[in-house]
Amino acid sequence: MVSGALRRSQFAKIGKVLTITRALSGLFAITSTVAMRLLRILLSLTCALTVAACSPPIMPPDVLQASLSQPYTLNSGDKLRVIVFGQDALSNVYAVDGAGRISLPLIGTVEARGLTTAGLERSIEGRLRAGFLREPKVSVEVDTYRPFFILGEVTTSGQYPYVNGMTIQTAVAIAGGFSARAARHYAEVTRVVNGDLLTVNVPITTPIRPGDTILVRERFF
Repeated sequence: MVSGALRRSQFAKIGKVLTITRALSGLFAITSTVAMRLLRILLSLTCALTVAACSPPIMPPDVLQASLSQPYTLNSGDKLRVIVFGQDALSNVYAVDGAGRISLPLIGTVEARGLTTAGLERSIEGRLRAGFLREPKVSVEVDTYRPFFILGEVTTSGQYPYVNGMTIQTAVAIAGGFSARAARHYAEVTRVVNGDLLTVNVPITTPIRPGDTILVRERFF
């Protein structure tokens, strides 16, 4: 909720804009139509400054680089190929559900969210070893990565399948390209890093990961 002080500050800015417009109209004898155009331009500048003050700072790509170098962790939307050697009935492709789990025959649900594929292999082996198989050997690999999301000033916003090696620029192309009003050099990326939701404003050449949300903002000039 916007505080009372912020509201008063915004009204004060608009009042100053009106005063400047009236002064210009009197000094240069401009028409009311031109005066209104000037007013709209000045109001747009005021809004742009307000939005810029609230937006995440523009940061270099290496802010997210640390998460790119970390092992991939599983989450809802990933599809996993699980192979239990010697047990064809247990080997299949399993989707990580909304609760972050997969469901296998015999052992039921297994927590997958936040684990690497190697961590999930150990977890499944432990469950199978507890009364089902003597020396289970399990392999887990990502069959399909969870989608990414792109919003804002693109032709077709929404969710799209992730492809290895993608950048923001690639994601924009998949979404049909920029709109006419898009800011084309930077975009906001929201990503879960070490359990925290991180949002930064980065160049469009920045690599993205499965599950990222990209916001392409409108330019003001």
